[in-house]
Amino acid sequence: MSVIEGDTGGHAGGDSAGEPTATEDLLYDVIRRLWPLHRTVVRAVERELADTGMTAGEHALLDALHTEGPRTVPQLARTMGLDRQPVQRWVNHAAELGLVVTAPNPAHRRSSLIRLTTEGTAAIRGIQRFEATELRQRLTDLPAEDVRTALHVLDRLGEEFRHLANGSRVQREETDSQGSRDSRGSEGSNGSNSNPEGHDSRPATTPLMHKGRSGA
Repeated sequence: MSVIEGDTGGHAGGDSAGEPTATEDLLYDVIRRLWPLHRTVVRAVERELADTGMTAGEHALLDALHTEGPRTVPQLARTMGLDRQPVQRWVNHAAELGLVVTAPNPAHRRSSLIRLTTEGTAAIRGIQRFEATELRQRLTDLPAEDVRTALHVLDRLGEEFRHLANGSRVQREETDSQGSRDSRGSEGSNGSNSNPEGHDSRPATTPLMHKGRSGA
């Protein structure tokens, strides 16, 4: 976190010169690693689940239900950042395996809740115990503060790319542009309405979004 915020002051200079800043280079390195990391994690999970009849997607489904409690398919899809169709397929297969069941939804009669069965709860707990043991053995040298920083960066990247995916980048850019014409105080006020982290967190990601768009 300190690296990103520490470079914010020099960010404008790098952007105006058309050259990437050190922060941008680091962020691109993070983004470039995400897809290979995702595929590697999926392969590792699939190997772990080889004898269970479950897929990596169903593992993620059970984990979401174990963490969040009973949810509808649309709610699960939003939580997992996916379309409903694959989530529904995973629910159907997990139900065939006896890992989940549908339950009445008091809030919406047409959209049933999906909940873990006793077998499903036991399955995901067993998987998580195994995974926790593996993480302790393989990543014991990682300080907790480093992990918290990684979570912060991933959360920010996810937030900004959701804006981009939803087509809301133009609105954010207009707000920033308007803010730059106002005083610093009014810009901070605009930022507080659209971003709970305030003005100081925006410059670290705005050039990233700009470069990503121009490169498309």
